[in-house]
Order: sequence, then C-alpha cells, then structure tokens
Amino acid sequence: MAAKQPPPLMKKHSQTDLVSRLKTRKILGVGGEDDDGEVHRSKISQVLGNEIKFAVREPLGLRVWQLVSAIMFSGVAIMALAFPDQLFDAIFEEESVSSKTPIRLYGGALLSIALILWNALYTAEKAIIRWSLLAEACYFAVQFLVTTVSLVESSRIATGAVLLLVSRALFILISIYYYYQVGRRPKKV
Repeated sequence: MAAKQPPPLMKKHSQTDLVSRLKTRKILGVGGEDDDGEVHRSKISQVLGNEIKFAVREPLGLRVWQLVSAIMFSGVAIMALAFPDQLFDAIFEEESVSSKTPIRLYGGALLSIALILWNALYTAEKAIIRWSLLAEACYFAVQFLVTTVSLVESSRIATGAVLLLVSRALFILISIYYYYQVGRRPKKV
C-alpha cells in the first residue's frame, strides 16, 4: 500500500506582502515602540524584558560615595557598640552618659543601615541604589534635626556637635544629588 503524499507546501503571500507583514507584527505587538521608547524586535524580548532598561547610567563618583558611606556607617556603628562612652563624649563633650543602652541600640541600627549600604554597593539595579541613597539622606536629615534640637535644649554649643551638623548637611546634599542623578532618564542618542 502506498503512503499518501502530503499536499505540496504553498508559499504564503503574507511573507512577500509588506503591508500584511506589518499588520501581523502590529497584532503580535512587536516592532512598535513601548512607553519607554524601546522598540521590541520579538515577543520574547517583551516577555523576558530588556536588561539594558534596568542598567544604571552611573554618575561620576557614585560608587566611591557608596563605599565611603558604607565604611562610615560601619565605623560609627562599631564604635557605638564597643565604645558608647567615647562616642557620646566625642560628639557632646560630656563626661559620661547615664545609660549605654540607647547608644548601643543606635549602633545596632547603624549596623543595619551599613549592611544595606554594603549590599547596594554591589548591585547594578537602579531601584536598590536609589532606595539606599534615600534611606541614607533620611537618616542624615533625622540626625541633623535631633542634634540641632538637643543643642538648643542644652543651650551649649559643642565643637563636635557643630562639626557633626555641618558634615550631616553636606552628606544630605551629596546623597540627594546622587539620588536624583541615578533617577534621571538617559539622553537618547
């Protein structure tokens, strides 16, 4: 018994018809621009995403600032945990503190923030970098306000506290600058 021959393959006219091909691509949702101005070449690139979209155009000095911040937070945290009296004395120029527990809790909180900053240093994701910079700026702003209020209440101006205020104001400005620089959309070429 002879096997049936499959019908001959017919060439589709849509392969040669440019208008038909464009209509097909439009229905599939490929080839057009999305909201970000990206042109997808295939449905797979739409589903999987384009990793270039998530890449950060890093401003000059961002990674150095992240490293300095992580080291600074870690150093102050270790000092607050290990030597709470010396840390309090260096800032407020007072001999002793009634309880070391609040300063050690402060050190634990700083150590947690330092861990976030260390992890943000090794990521390339824009959202994580921005959130770490925002957390850092918020911390510096709260510390600036708390130190200012405590100096006003005590009506004494300690040199260490004034230096801390000036440095915190500078750190707020740097963190906010990098926060906005990382969030900027790249210029289209």
